[in-house]
Amino acid sequence: MVTLGFFIALEIAARHYGQPGPITNQAREVVFAPKSGPLLYASMALMMVVLPKRERFVAAGVAIGIDVIFVLARWILGVGTSDGHFFGNGALWVVLGYAVIAVTRRTGRERVLLLKGVGLALLLVAGRKTGDTWLLVTSKTRPAVLDQYLATADHALGDPSWLVGRLVEATGPVGSHVLDYVYIQLAVAAVVVTLYQLRHVAAERRFPSHHLVRTFLAIGLLGPGIYMLFPVVGPVFAYGPGASGTGGVQWAVANLWPHTPPPIGAPHPMPYDAITPRNCMPSLHTAWATAIFIHSREAPRALRSAGTFWLIATLGATLGFGYHYGTDLIAGVVFTLTIEAALRSQAYGWERSGVQLVAYGTTVFTALLVSFRCLPTHMAGHPWVFGPLLLLAMASVVYGYIRITKSWEPKIAPALQPEPQAELV
Repeated sequence: MVTLGFFIALEIAARHYGQPGPITNQAREVVFAPKSGPLLYASMALMMVVLPKRERFVAAGVAIGIDVIFVLARWILGVGTSDGHFFGNGALWVVLGYAVIAVTRRTGRERVLLLKGVGLALLLVAGRKTGDTWLLVTSKTRPAVLDQYLATADHALGDPSWLVGRLVEATGPVGSHVLDYVYIQLAVAAVVVTLYQLRHVAAERRFPSHHLVRTFLAIGLLGPGIYMLFPVVGPVFAYGPGASGTGGVQWAVANLWPHTPPPIGAPHPMPYDAITPRNCMPSLHTAWATAIFIHSREAPRALRSAGTFWLIATLGATLGFGYHYGTDLIAGVVFTLTIEAALRSQAYGWERSGVQLVAYGTTVFTALLVSFRCLPTHMAGHPWVFGPLLLLAMASVVYGYIRITKSWEPKIAPALQPEPQAELV
């Protein structure tokens, strides 16, 4: 009920600004071309973890068949495919169909399990729609942004967005396309890791106590609230031409990114347009990529390597495309580890060490935000002091998380050796 109320509140907020909200956007995709077909199929794959193997093939075939019909209909009518979004309806229809089957054809534990699978799929999609609406709200309700504060504080870290931006520019279109794909398809990568975590659900007839989707949804729910407190548009908008190449110039401080680091001055809030989302502090892409990395540690080597690659590539994309400052990434890592520690503690039982880590992570995250707002000029003036301090603050949370998760791992007791029997004389 709380989640439904949250979606309704966002729907009303979006309608207030003349835009459809998350409920309307999701309902449209039953018929109209979806915004992200891969995400819908990834969501359907999550739902299918509760199905027997034979039913999975049937469900996938039905989804593809429905999509073929929709694509042919749009091609004949000449609508809905000009932007490249032409598939995904079939996956959504299959998920909704199984919701009906769960209510009408299943009973007891089988109904509950199937409804959990459907709910997991719909929550992942709804999370994407909710995020889009949140970005709209931030752009409409926060006319002034705090980019100058973060750009100034970023001098303590060596202006990483400017550095990585030049490196990405030097790689040409190949590097940009790879990083762009990684950046856009982050949710699909999360589903791959989650599918490994949930691979035994159909056999065991239950979900594990904790998995990646829980962390993903918590990050997406809490993160936009920080956007409202610390609105930031990012280097490419505040100090560059904007992501479109021209749109941000009239609002930018100057066209400096990525070749000329901004000068150190007295930072102050600056007005910006009512279109660009204020979605930088913290970097949720960094947060989600960190969560993928964490949850892939218990997977086979190939999946661990993929999780590592996705984290590194995401960090490169967030900085190299000018979407974030280095300070955003540090805050994003602390933000994720604090949420992950809270969710794991909730799933496996609150202990003193878990409570302490959540409290410590919250304190560090709050201290980071306050320091970025109140001490940016001091940070820029003493980079060899504040740069290591920022990294040390993040590293301390990382160390605390590693330490506590090791204590959560099940201890394997050594096998008892049989006592040697005395020889009979």
